[in-house]
Formats: sequence, C-alpha cells, structure tokens
Amino acid sequence: MTKKQPQAAEPALGWTSLAAGSVDGSPAVSATDAKHRFAQLLDAAVTTGPVVITKHDVPRAVLLSIDDYRALTARRSDRLAALDARFDALLDRMQAPAARAGMAAAFDAEPDELGAAAVAAARADA
Repeated sequence: MTKKQPQAAEPALGWTSLAAGSVDGSPAVSATDAKHRFAQLLDAAVTTGPVVITKHDVPRAVLLSIDDYRALTARRSDRLAALDARFDALLDRMQAPAARAGMAAAFDAEPDELGAAAVAAARADA
C-alpha cells in the first residue's frame, strides 16, 4: 500500500513542524493533542503512515498502522532467524571432536603452558 505523506502542517490534526519533534519526515503531534484527537491520529497513521508523538517537543512514541507494525516485526523475525542459524553453526563447531580436545587441553594445561600459548597466539596475530 503506497502512503502519501501529509503536508508539512495540517492544522486540523495539530501536526508540528519537522524541527519540533518529527522523525524521518513523519508528522509529529504532542502527547496532549494525541490524547484529545486519538481517533483522527489513528486514521492518519492508517492512511498516511506513522505519526510521531512528542512530549515537550521530544519524540517519545510512534503510532503505526497494523500493516506497518507487521512489516516491521517480520523483518526483525528474519534477522533473529539468521542470528539463530549463525549461533547453531558456531555451537556445532565448538562441539566438534577437535574443539572438545582443544578445550580439554586448555583446562588441563599448567599456567606456564597457557602463557606460552598466549604469547604464540599474539605473535601469530601481529
């Protein structure tokens, strides 16, 4: 659904200027106006896009249509699934026999052996 942006100021809805609390070009309205004109703002969020709600000219919340909210949460779910897959792959590598043997050796090592291994690793990274 293509949403049209409202004009810079729509006095009937009490939009504030871009400098007074708007975010990314979305219209902004004070919390007091939002409380008194919620039905109008809800219609505006559905038809024109997100509406920023400010308190003392500082953005505090955004009123979104359900379509915008679903799109936003779907993207977050996709990113979370990708991170989940990366974690599972890392865990699989950490549980491989060679990794298990390496961890067992590290825990069984004497302090001077750990120090020598740390120095060798630092030199290899340099």
